[in-house]
Amino acid sequence: MQRANFKGIIMADFDDKVALITGGGIGIGRAVALAFAREGAKVVIGNRNVERGEEVVELIKSDGGDASYLQTDVTSESDIQALVEHAVSTYGRLDAAFNNAGVEGIIAPTADQTDDNYQFVMNTNVRGVFLSMKYEIPKMLENGGGAIVNNSSVAGLIGFPGAGIYCASKHAVMGLTKSTALEYSAHGVRVNSVNPAVIDTSMADRLADGIGASKDDLDAMHPIGRTGNVDEVANAVLWLCSDKASFVTGTSLAVDGGFTAQ
Repeated sequence: MQRANFKGIIMADFDDKVALITGGGIGIGRAVALAFAREGAKVVIGNRNVERGEEVVELIKSDGGDASYLQTDVTSESDIQALVEHAVSTYGRLDAAFNNAGVEGIIAPTADQTDDNYQFVMNTNVRGVFLSMKYEIPKMLENGGGAIVNNSSVAGLIGFPGAGIYCASKHAVMGLTKSTALEYSAHGVRVNSVNPAVIDTSMADRLADGIGASKDDLDAMHPIGRTGNVDEVANAVLWLCSDKASFVTGTSLAVDGGFTAQ
């Protein structure tokens, strides 16, 4: 494959590999989709917002890559099944997946939370990851294996006042990741998670507004002295999906500037 103007991020060769990303139209998911394309992968993007999803596909194609988009709501089992089938019918296989789509929900103390918010957050963040793996794994097994990375959070490792439901959902993603890794480790499917701290995205902006924090406040929360950027998370995801991480499964990789080391 000719990859003009592409410069590899981590020198992992994904030529002839197929990577699927949920929530691939914005933020971390968008960065991961573009990174996979730069490394030579054929990229399949699932995203609710059609305009954003198609924009990423056009960016990839304009740089000589290959990508496809299907409108996907990860709270819909039929949508997820259709996305995975679309990947295989379009490119013939599935090698890697980044299950990224998620929501933060309402920030409020537990006693002030609503069941509607609980259902919204858990249905997206937990059920969406569960259903994604349910349909991705059989397709990977057909090719002898693959790699899955689930997007958790530092909120999957510790707690935050006002974000109990979000934290619960991200802890649940960790449990799904570790259990699924054990189930398929002998069958060639590796399953890991990334656990970012505050990354410069629209979600981080909303969370900051919810807790009344400034940009300086967010920077100061991280020992490294700043918040992270989406490409730094993308680097971690691609490494976990690459052969360079062939002995890594069932783990959580904190991409957090030292946040959880405090």
